[in-house]
Amino acid sequence: MITFEIDQNLLEEQVSKELSKRLEAIEHRVTFWDTKELCKQTNMSLNFIKETFFYDPRFPKYRVGTKWLFPAKECEQFLITWLKEQSRG
Repeated sequence: MITFEIDQNLLEEQVSKELSKRLEAIEHRVTFWDTKELCKQTNMSLNFIKETFFYDPRFPKYRVGTKWLFPAKECEQFLITWLKEQSRG
């Protein structure tokens, strides 16, 4: 007969880490952001976004009918570059 002892805290920690990794992967499956999601992802108001980088020609945005769509991965890359540029002043 074989017996196992499992450290409950270690098991919970490992499950939590794996769950976090998988949730992050699911979160990045979103292909496009709409305006509401752009605000949520950046923690910025739409007015602030429009005043700072919305009209930057490098900012990836597409108008489909009356709705603005933003490619998630391209926006993330742009936002990191844009933020680094802001701290140079």
